[in-house]
Amino acid sequence: MRVRSRNLKNKKFVKYKKGRNSKDSIGKRYNVLIALIIIMMTILISYLFYIQIIKHRYYVEKVNSLANNIVLGSSTPRGRIYDRNGNVIVDNEAIKVITYKKKMGTTTKEEIEMCYELANIIELNYSKLSEKNLKKFWIKNHDDLINERITKEEWQKLSLREITNSDIESYKLDRITDEELNSYTDFDKKAAYIYYLMNNGYSYDEKVIKKNVSDLEYSIVAENLESLNGFDVKIDWERSYPYGDTLRSILGNVSTSENGIPYEMKDDYISKGYSLNDRVGISYLEYQYEDILKGVKDKYRASNNGSNVLVEAGSRGNDIMLTIDINLQKEVEEIVKEQMIRAKKEKNTEYYNKSFVIISNPNTGEILAMVGKQIVLENGEYKFYDYAPGIINYSVVSGSIVKGASHIVGYNTEALKIGEIRYDTCIKIASTPKKCSWKYLGRLDDISALKYSSNTYQFNTAIKVGEGNYSYGYPLTVNEKAFKTYRDTFNQFGLGVKTGIDLPNETVGYKGDGTVAGLLLDFAIGQYDTYTPIQLSQYINTIANGGTRIAPYLLKAVYKPTSIPLTNLIEERNTTVLNEVDTKDEYLDRVKLGFQAVMERGGTGSGYIDLKYKPAGKTGTSQSFVDTDGDGVIDKETLSNTFAAYAPYDNPVVSFVVVSPDIYVYNNRSTTRSYVNMRIAKEVSKKFFEIYQ
Repeated sequence: MRVRSRNLKNKKFVKYKKGRNSKDSIGKRYNVLIALIIIMMTILISYLFYIQIIKHRYYVEKVNSLANNIVLGSSTPRGRIYDRNGNVIVDNEAIKVITYKKKMGTTTKEEIEMCYELANIIELNYSKLSEKNLKKFWIKNHDDLINERITKEEWQKLSLREITNSDIESYKLDRITDEELNSYTDFDKKAAYIYYLMNNGYSYDEKVIKKNVSDLEYSIVAENLESLNGFDVKIDWERSYPYGDTLRSILGNVSTSENGIPYEMKDDYISKGYSLNDRVGISYLEYQYEDILKGVKDKYRASNNGSNVLVEAGSRGNDIMLTIDINLQKEVEEIVKEQMIRAKKEKNTEYYNKSFVIISNPNTGEILAMVGKQIVLENGEYKFYDYAPGIINYSVVSGSIVKGASHIVGYNTEALKIGEIRYDTCIKIASTPKKCSWKYLGRLDDISALKYSSNTYQFNTAIKVGEGNYSYGYPLTVNEKAFKTYRDTFNQFGLGVKTGIDLPNETVGYKGDGTVAGLLLDFAIGQYDTYTPIQLSQYINTIANGGTRIAPYLLKAVYKPTSIPLTNLIEERNTTVLNEVDTKDEYLDRVKLGFQAVMERGGTGSGYIDLKYKPAGKTGTSQSFVDTDGDGVIDKETLSNTFAAYAPYDNPVVSFVVVSPDIYVYNNRSTTRSYVNMRIAKEVSKKFFEIYQ
């Protein structure tokens, strides 16, 4: 029993101990919970203190920024474009404009009322209003009436999705009677056109209702903006051209405020942060130098109450100075047009319709003038179209003008020796016509071969370069690598490659893929691959400056817009060297002597430039072909003329290129030909030296 009693005591003791430990555990948990609550409250109070006291100003500004959106104004005026002498050739002209931007909550009825109110104020040519848009306006004015003309069956089909809303709209348009439409007066039609302009395009875009608003119209609209809800008057701008059409196509174009960014350019411009309705450069220099010419927009803060507060004023874009001498450009354009009209009055020139001229500095690549003109007979009168972009994207078979580069190929490969004597005899390959010079030229060295433009001299060089074994009347094969040898050297002069000119859309011309021997001979005299006028300019410049291929360019300098023009220079263009021709100086000097001889009495370039200016250059005549009846089949063989020169030959400061395709029809029985290319070169060079000497 004692033992049992003792065991019971022990059990009670154990039981008592367990109970006390449980209470201790609960107490500890309670204490931990209290501690956590205190810590959390401390963190919360600290965080609230941090937000409300320390970061108070930051979060107030944050809230304000959420309630006020930063918006940009419309496109600001672009930078001016100057010529090399500081003459403004592209400017901005301020114009008064009426615009409309639909405000939230504006009903169709209110818009129609405003159309009629505005129609009472302004004059507007509504001739572009289509019948369809007039009908749509009639529908807006007679919504209930036109809905009654849709049958129950048609509404039922719409609900069953057997027809679409577009079908319903078509039914409505078709069911407007002629009498109803004819009841609209000229005043109604003006209001209808205004309504069309208000709602054409995206609803959130600002629409231009009228440009070149009169002072009276401007002031009346400005006084009635409260009733003309969403309309506004502002000063916009347009590009102006003090020299008219001179160099017009190369200067490029800017999109209109109505159309904004062209669809095909939207991805490019939007990726740069532009808005769809921005005015941007869309061609040539305006496009090329968009990043420089574009203005900085006004920045506004738009609050919830609809007011806009100017945050940062915008500014006009930076100005650019071109290498062009606009007065020289104008003179050259007139010379070209005068000589083209004269040529068209000569016999055998029915397919001649364009000429190109480039004047540049061979030591820097600066282009002083670039002219391309196309002549068209319209209603008995000759009219001209600017074709200057053809300088970089119209290619021609250049002819003998390339023989300087062909000589370099011969010298480099040892297929031609300095002073080498050859006789000007025709080449005859089996099963092909004879290949000859333009006449028999007798005994020639490398200088006289250039002077008299011998073809057979080049043929013999090409055969050696191609490792051919020639016998008169027998087949001839050449190593295909010879084509690459020629093209690699030609490329170093700028022929057959992009020149690097700072204009978009430059092309490289045609590159033949045939490799028979006769084509190699043709290549050597410029009768195979084709080249653009700008490539011919780079080619002659490379020879003139001693073998350095320089990128031609039009941008001379960039300036900040200031009250005193052209006083705050940002950047000046440096000459860009693309490569050095891989040859010896003595070889280039030999070509220069040949080009000097070309221009002397008896040379093929005699009479192109007055000898007192000490010219050196090369002429080219090539066979070309035209489709005379537009059926897609070439049916007439013509001859094209090219010319490239520099002066003075002992210290070149200027180069000239003149290209005139299809100047006369090729006819072995007729000697009638036009010398328009020679006359253009003579008059253009004369005018240049009158200005610069």
